[in-house]
Amino acid sequence: MEPDVALFLKKIVWSLSAALVWMLVNTIFGIRFRYFLFEEGHSLGSAIFYSWLLVSFFLMLKLYRKWWKDRERLIR
Repeated sequence: MEPDVALFLKKIVWSLSAALVWMLVNTIFGIRFRYFLFEEGHSLGSAIFYSWLLVSFFLMLKLYRKWWKDRERLIR
């Protein structure tokens, strides 16, 4: 396989894996500790959870930008 194609496929796999882990972690913590839904009104835990959700999403986008910007390498 050509090195450029292999690198491209690695970037795709790493990006999908990071997104799935991010979604899994946030969904588990949100549902398990009941911060995801506002059944009993707003709480400090819900505010912290949704703040973490937004901050971690933008950090993940920053990580994607770093991975996709560098043409020569990815995590080894």
